[in-house]
Amino acid sequence: MTELTLRAMEPEDIDTIYRWENDPDIWVYSAVHQPFSRNSLQKFIDEYSLLDIYTSRQMRLVAAEQGGKACGCIDLYDFEPLHRRAAVGIMVDKTMRGTGIGTRMLRMLEDFVRQHLDLHMLYCDISIDNTASIRLFEKNGFKPCGIMHDWMLDSGRWTDAKRYQKIIK
Repeated sequence: MTELTLRAMEPEDIDTIYRWENDPDIWVYSAVHQPFSRNSLQKFIDEYSLLDIYTSRQMRLVAAEQGGKACGCIDLYDFEPLHRRAAVGIMVDKTMRGTGIGTRMLRMLEDFVRQHLDLHMLYCDISIDNTASIRLFEKNGFKPCGIMHDWMLDSGRWTDAKRYQKIIK
């Protein structure tokens, strides 16, 4: 098993992030449905690096293999320090899916938020069509706690989403 780290986005990640953000196969599971320019992504990386989670209410981390190659990303967003919770989103590079890297990323993130952010809960909303993500979160102890009907719109079709949560502390 290769070493894996979670780290901040770096300027050298731009090509990989550009590829991920402009993959329409991923858009159906996210709030983004448009391509990004390399310039806008570079600006985001540059500006984002100046903010902390308490200011931006989000944290974007890159999962990198030994040698620094980005193989996925995991995000905290809708961070609520008073209620000690945050939403989590995860994306594993197509070439790395099915290798267990998503589980490793989630576990590393949980350890980080327990130790450094003192979070009580992580949660996520997953399209009912995203069976791989549902399997990943359920396998890692996230429990379903509700359904949002007609929550996501893709190509004119409404899809329900399941909300999952995990009490971590």
